[in-house]
Amino acid sequence: MADESGLSVRRLWIGGIGSILIVGSVLVGGVVIARRSAEAQSSEIGLKREPVVGALAPGFTLMNLEGEQLNLGDFRGRPVLINLWATWCGPCRIEMPAIQSRFEKYQDDGFAVLAVNFDEQQADIQAFRDEFGLTFQILLDPGAKVQNLYRNRSYPSSFFIDRAGVIQVQHIGAMTEGQLDENLKKTGLGS
Repeated sequence: MADESGLSVRRLWIGGIGSILIVGSVLVGGVVIARRSAEAQSSEIGLKREPVVGALAPGFTLMNLEGEQLNLGDFRGRPVLINLWATWCGPCRIEMPAIQSRFEKYQDDGFAVLAVNFDEQQADIQAFRDEFGLTFQILLDPGAKVQNLYRNRSYPSSFFIDRAGVIQVQHIGAMTEGQLDENLKKTGLGS
């Protein structure tokens, strides 16, 4: 009987250790998987959020002309052009028809234009929109907070953002149609 009880104790002991090893390996495996997943996310999350090429575009929420709040994060997964502009800006007037044309061409591909106006009167902005027949999102920037966030010093200034939310191009000044097309290619639009 002593031998049988000793054998039973050993079996229990070995079984217990085996169970601990199995549970431990599952936990360690889970930690490794979690760490790999965290590393994959941190490679994207690890990007700085600042208005420079290669960084995640700084987030913001602004009202459009219709009174709806729009958040840049809502456009994640879509190529986005953030265009900082003003109604009194001559070069802005020159490039707006080309931006409207490309918006119409690529909107079915998810392309979004967020035209952030420099803290002007809503009536002036609406008149500008109507004059040029603009159908993309025009956003109001009271106090020029987004202008400051994007360190804007010149009009127009454009940021081309890919589907992952990363700034691919920063273009200061008016764009020719060729430059606009080249910049859009860097966001995955066009060929």
